[in-house]
Amino acid sequence: MWTTCPECQGRGKKSRRLSKKVRLNYQIAFEEFEKTQGNGTPPVRPKANLYKCLNCNGSGLMESASFPEPDTENFPHVAIIGAGIGGTALAVACLHRGIPFTIYERDNNFSARSQGYGLTLQQASKAIEGLGIFSLKDGVVSTRHLVHTPEGKVVGEWGIRKWLQTDGKVAAKRSNVHIARQSLRLELLEQLGGDDVVQWGHQLVDFKECEDESLDINFLVNGEIKSTKADLIVGADGIRSSVRKLLIGDDITPLRYLDCIVILGICPLSALEGVDSSLLDSATVFQTANGNERIYIMPYTSDSVMWQLSFPMSEDEAKSLSALGPSALKEEACRRTQWHDPIPQILEATLATQISGYPVYDRQLLDSELLDKGGSSTLIGDAAHPMSPFKGQGANQALLDALSLARAIAKGCKPLSQWRKSGIRKSVLTEFEAEMLERSAAKVRDSADAAQFLHSDIVLHEGDEPRGRCLKKKEA
Repeated sequence: MWTTCPECQGRGKKSRRLSKKVRLNYQIAFEEFEKTQGNGTPPVRPKANLYKCLNCNGSGLMESASFPEPDTENFPHVAIIGAGIGGTALAVACLHRGIPFTIYERDNNFSARSQGYGLTLQQASKAIEGLGIFSLKDGVVSTRHLVHTPEGKVVGEWGIRKWLQTDGKVAAKRSNVHIARQSLRLELLEQLGGDDVVQWGHQLVDFKECEDESLDINFLVNGEIKSTKADLIVGADGIRSSVRKLLIGDDITPLRYLDCIVILGICPLSALEGVDSSLLDSATVFQTANGNERIYIMPYTSDSVMWQLSFPMSEDEAKSLSALGPSALKEEACRRTQWHDPIPQILEATLATQISGYPVYDRQLLDSELLDKGGSSTLIGDAAHPMSPFKGQGANQALLDALSLARAIAKGCKPLSQWRKSGIRKSVLTEFEAEMLERSAAKVRDSADAAQFLHSDIVLHEGDEPRGRCLKKKEA
């Protein structure tokens, strides 16, 4: 069990004291600005440099005999809508800080529907430590990434194994960790004591803000309306978020089709009889492309791989193909990828029950002014900034959002903060949303760009670096 580190207040970082010179220069500049009676440009208040808290080694957490008791007197009660990766992560971060919460999910149980396939933890590898997970039981580390032509020619290679081969002095960079989405979700729920903590079968109907800025929230449960109250509602309910629809509406920022379809599958290595390939060593990620179709294959568990085939297609055709079901999707995938080994064998050995496909969408970047109107409500993860899967950033950003919001609540609603008087938006949400939107904006744009260049000749550029990096060099 965990609680927040007393030295850094759960932030994982501490602020260095501003030097006397910096403080004096700011004071002089501010006095000069005041003499202009507001006509000049105000000086920017200097920010203290942050450094890793050594007491908790940067996680913001310390082991504890028990979790903190929910502090209902000082903290807002948070209603979390959605028990996916972002929602469960937010619940965990609130638990560690004594922030009272209730998590609601429209599904009837944990396994009611597929929660996606595999994901790759990049920036969020550090964030999960801030959620009390210091080793992923089912995580698989990749140390090599290859790009091929359909004939099997390698046109790009990177990763720790490549760096160490070419230059023994190169420091090993942080590795990517691959994990099944449901496995990570289960580890987060275990932090909460199991999935009984989730209010299953709760479909959000609507919510309204009361005069005291608290919220009345209505759910449809077993055919009946059930009402509850909260101080803050957080939409963590995915790309078709009900909270977002009620808060902003679909017309202002509708789904934006990214001109391609994705077909996904999971194949156990045991199904590949007679296939001997170094690409299947459970530590290699590889992709193959021809300028139109592109397949990406990564370790899913220690004894299986996940593949993701994508190609351009009109929205109507993509919807129609997806609606035909797994068998049709498998047939289409096999037809388009008669390429080098072991790709045809992997697709052929994948059971139709382990295949799905969907048109790829994102949304236009949110304007903070749209969220400002939300009062005591906000969004995280795909509900706030959905993006294509081609940069592997959706889950990473959701985890970072969750930890950032919990830390913001702990800071903005601490004792004597008088947040009830000033409002949760002014005390917490405006600053949190500004940070979230700024951080995720580049990821949304890069993911949308990747949907285009990964299905063009750019992907076949010869160079030992990720495909987006060579494109940026050309543009520069």
